[in-house]
Amino acid sequence: MAKVVKSDDEWRAELSPEEFEITRRAGTERAFTGVYNDTKTPGQYNCRCCDTPLFDSATKYDSGSGWPSFYAPIDSEVVTTHEDVSMGMRRIEVNCATCDAHLGHVFPDGPEPTGLRFCMNSASLKLDPADADSNAD
Repeated sequence: MAKVVKSDDEWRAELSPEEFEITRRAGTERAFTGVYNDTKTPGQYNCRCCDTPLFDSATKYDSGSGWPSFYAPIDSEVVTTHEDVSMGMRRIEVNCATCDAHLGHVFPDGPEPTGLRFCMNSASLKLDPADADSNAD
């Protein structure tokens, strides 16, 4: 997959101020405020910045954390992780592998089958709802 590289000015022209702060500056939305925290709509969650498919709604669950949580990405190749020691904590940051957008963090306290909680910012995601007609026999 080809990398998407843009200047800050290009990203600012495409994203809201909140989306830019979160995806390009590793910000975090306040807990329980994101549009997808309680969403149960079937579909695919794509990167807000480059539209890369990241998470399937079938892996979304209510973690009680205040952020949309998934137990696995669509494919391990669509995200990258690295240690984040900001804010006086030691965490694992999750980024989009295509455009390096900050998505959130992953924690080892999720449900089976992975035991992981990919705790994502709603502002980093864009839900592509499942097309009911495509599921018809």
